[in-house]
Amino acid sequence: MADSLHYLIEAKNITKIFGTTKVLDDVSFTLKPGQIHCLCGENGAGKSTLIKILSGAYSPEGGVVYIEGTPYPHLNPLIAKEMGIEVIHQENILVQELTVAENIYTDIRHKTAGFFSMRKTLDAARQLMDETGISLDPAAKISSLSAAEQQFVKILRALAPDPKVLIMDEPTAMFNINDTELVLDLVRSVSAAGKGIIYISHHLEELKNIADTVTVLRDGHLISTYETETDGIDLNRITTDMIGRPVELFYARDEKTDIGDVFFDVKDLRLKEEDEPISISLRKGEILGITGMVGSGRSEIIRAIFGLDRKFSGEISKDGQKIDIFTPEDSIKNGIGFISEDRQKSGLVLPLSILMNTSFLKLPLKNGLIESKAEMDIAEEMIDKLDIKTDSMFKAAGMLSGGNQQKVIIAKWLHKGFDIMILDEPTKGIDVNAKSEIYKLLQNLTAQGKALIMVSSDTPEVISLCDRVLVVKKGKIVGEFAGTDITEENVIKAALEVRKGERDNSEN
Repeated sequence: MADSLHYLIEAKNITKIFGTTKVLDDVSFTLKPGQIHCLCGENGAGKSTLIKILSGAYSPEGGVVYIEGTPYPHLNPLIAKEMGIEVIHQENILVQELTVAENIYTDIRHKTAGFFSMRKTLDAARQLMDETGISLDPAAKISSLSAAEQQFVKILRALAPDPKVLIMDEPTAMFNINDTELVLDLVRSVSAAGKGIIYISHHLEELKNIADTVTVLRDGHLISTYETETDGIDLNRITTDMIGRPVELFYARDEKTDIGDVFFDVKDLRLKEEDEPISISLRKGEILGITGMVGSGRSEIIRAIFGLDRKFSGEISKDGQKIDIFTPEDSIKNGIGFISEDRQKSGLVLPLSILMNTSFLKLPLKNGLIESKAEMDIAEEMIDKLDIKTDSMFKAAGMLSGGNQQKVIIAKWLHKGFDIMILDEPTKGIDVNAKSEIYKLLQNLTAQGKALIMVSSDTPEVISLCDRVLVVKKGKIVGEFAGTDITEENVIKAALEVRKGERDNSEN
């Protein structure tokens, strides 16, 4: 008990069980005032479960959480908040039709004469933004903000009550380099004020910049803990601890597919009247990468091509014939599929089974009724073909890991049938081993003559997989690379539009 007094949080021998699965097994974890304690592990390692126990969202089957030396065997979210623990979750918990300021101060009411005061709320939000260096319009509705801007609002909301402990779950997933640096600077300043920070990220380079301590979980077990002062931060060792074997940064793609002729053309696409026209061509068997920093306009381009968003002008042709695409239905009729960046929100119906998610785009019907046997045969075939890890086709899609959820989405489109697949961040939030499986699936598709357009902010992913890469900045194509010209240096320089002369001048 005496040692617990030195910690903001101490979790001792935590065990958590879901059904027959032990997701945490005798895990212990500590957090000191002013410490940045980074938590690493693949998806399914138990990171999110642990932080939900530390914040009272889950109750463990074994072990106890101490907060400033006091044991809380029945911790709940209300007690955790009262004790100064705030969490920035990956999930979007913001109210889209309320303002930035109202979302920041959802739990803190600013009043005048006993009534809610919008002016005081806006003023408080401006002051908090000045203190943190985050620049947003406090009166803007959340629905008008980009994904990265909404993430900043979540960070401000967590900081508003002046917490003692800040838990950050993948806080920079949506950010470009500059915004990431702003978050990392903020983390340093918050910890310098004596607050404890638990930081989760797939971007291991971030940990090297900020971590005082790094703890690695794997399959619900505590694998290792490193102290920066005594052990240093060895990213290769941490990666090995995470997956249980050494891995290379770049995926080793099999021999590339023979690329056919151009059969899909987008000419003079403009999303808005003032935009410069964009032209994109695609060949059979090709993986075309589209990359750039977050906010560069990558996703907007492919959404307009698929018909999810309106475009001002542009002509699309397939097999030399002009096709009209104004809606997603038009794309699907023309053999074009789309895998969204947010698989849980728009790629799957999470409460429904694997079976239903796989078949609903093309139901096997007879006399207007679903043929159950045929539908089950489809699901069984896809589970086997894509190696979807599940004990039943009737399992809800929401119960699967991220990698297996992505496989179900691919299965859905394979069953429907397509010539062209547009993928937006296809491995976002997926661990290393699951990424490798998705990569092999994509390669198999091109071997069948399918053509893929892939948006990704993961540079090694783009370099490893793509036959050709387009780099986008501010809605324009600022670079195109193929073959041996697809290098990290070329792609990053194009994305930042940094030329040698400009870089040399900036260093003087």
